[in-house]
Amino acid sequence: MNNKAIAHNLKRLRSNARYNQSDLAEKAGMSLSGYQKLERGKASPRADSIRALAIALRVPIQEILAEVKPLKHIRFRSLKRLKTREQIISDVVTWLYDFSSLEELTEDKQVADLHEFYAYKEGSSYSIPDLASYCRDKFGLGPKEPVLDICGLLEARGIKVRSIEVETDSFLGLSVSEQEEGGPAVIVNTWKRLPVETWIFSAAHELGHLLMHLNAYDIDQTTEIDEQESEADQFASHFLMPQEAFEREWKEAAGLSFVDRVLKVKKVFKVSWRTVLYRYAENMPSEKRNKLWMNFNVEFKTRYGKSLQKHTEPVGIESDSYRINHRYTTASEPFNLDVFDFREDRLPFLVRKAVENGNISLSRGAEILRLQNKEMRQLASSWVG
Repeated sequence: MNNKAIAHNLKRLRSNARYNQSDLAEKAGMSLSGYQKLERGKASPRADSIRALAIALRVPIQEILAEVKPLKHIRFRSLKRLKTREQIISDVVTWLYDFSSLEELTEDKQVADLHEFYAYKEGSSYSIPDLASYCRDKFGLGPKEPVLDICGLLEARGIKVRSIEVETDSFLGLSVSEQEEGGPAVIVNTWKRLPVETWIFSAAHELGHLLMHLNAYDIDQTTEIDEQESEADQFASHFLMPQEAFEREWKEAAGLSFVDRVLKVKKVFKVSWRTVLYRYAENMPSEKRNKLWMNFNVEFKTRYGKSLQKHTEPVGIESDSYRINHRYTTASEPFNLDVFDFREDRLPFLVRKAVENGNISLSRGAEILRLQNKEMRQLASSWVG
């Protein structure tokens, strides 16, 4: 038996079943310390223990024994080291495994071919705005069209999207590059203290990494590279706000106050006020750029009687735009967006298809979508058309 594979599967299945270690140990008739050794991969389980655990988890024995490929080509970096890094990676492995399994069961597989973007880069002396424009064109976006549904846009082109909640603003997202490992995939931190605008920008930022920094996809690398982060930020800015459209909207709002002008443009493109300022000041010398940011904050405080904090988004997107099954109260953003502005749809679609085709049970669908069985039954009863 592969102790590491068993350890990973036990952690994954226990999480899906929403048991803590003590709960599962008790249900399987094991001591807590004995179970913990199995989940850490420090001991080889007996056949009767595997059988008892399978019964407790209500899964076939093979689910515990099956080997799941580890991720190697993942770009997971943060401003500070996360204690939960390994758990996040384990969750992503599970999600990619479930996603790929559903695609095979339903014979509905979408695979993104990013090679044309790499060929474009290698075949020309490209600029990052040029790459963003080329990507928009290949994604079927018009030169003046805002990105109204970034999750749907990526998923329609075979790039998997997942949201996770990690209680920190030092980690905003990660991505997986290799098809053999379930990629390409983008994972975004949708912690409630981060505004939806940040979720959207993070998804575009990770797309930039997928198109520009394949050599940085190494699970052993944990620290950010400033140059690559700046390049991904620039890509995200031009992907979300194409130059011609940005210039048009900025010019049309010229008669408004500085603050109102920024807030109007941010609302059009569903981005953060910081993204608008960053873009407007993109080619300014640093001294002038710093003064611009200071003037914006001074005018905002004069107008509204409060300063803009790190993740404040005046008039931002309401959090309802993001997810299909949950509602959140997110960080404030002026004229805020809501969760329907950022929501992944493809995995729920595949679950519905697999359930209706008889490929999986409702309880398995609940595990994949991280729902209680009651919630899953309610969801299934609401499916129409």
